[in-house]
Amino acid sequence: MGDDSVNLPPGFRFCPTDEELVLHFLYHKASLLPFHPNIIPDLDLCLHDPWDFINGKTLSSGSTFYFFSKVTENRFTKKGYWMDLDIDEPVLTSAGKKVGIKKHLVFYIGQAPGQGYETAWIMQEYHLCNYGDRTKWVLCRVHERTGNFAECFCCSDDEDNGTELSSLDEMYLSTIDDDLDEINFS
Repeated sequence: MGDDSVNLPPGFRFCPTDEELVLHFLYHKASLLPFHPNIIPDLDLCLHDPWDFINGKTLSSGSTFYFFSKVTENRFTKKGYWMDLDIDEPVLTSAGKKVGIKKHLVFYIGQAPGQGYETAWIMQEYHLCNYGDRTKWVLCRVHERTGNFAECFCCSDDEDNGTELSSLDEMYLSTIDDDLDEINFS
């Protein structure tokens, strides 16, 4: 990605499901496979506080920000830290196969641990399941909470938003399913 601005054109909304984030984006990134459109940038999480995301360094769709980052235990930034809420959810395919883990984090201003003040910034961090050394990448989705925690992201995998898979998506998913059958996710 050559420029710093990766915002979508007016009228477009990026609102993928958890499954789509893991299979269409993170899987390809971790496997070094080409993927199109290549719209999610790489970002060093430790160099940016969440309010820095507004300036176009991430893919933004409304008030939700997406980026790839390297896996790190240390999630300290210039002014605070991301604290893991110990809420790990499995990411399942439509066939019920576990392909990833979604971790929930909240941003605190101040020194870690326990010396900070909780902010409204939350992050969902997506990991591939047991995928060898290709798991060095995570996909992050960040949003500033304005209401109920469950309402923080534009789309939920549980809601029926009227979208259907195209025949190309169905062919793609069957190819991915064949690849996933060869991998032991636990």
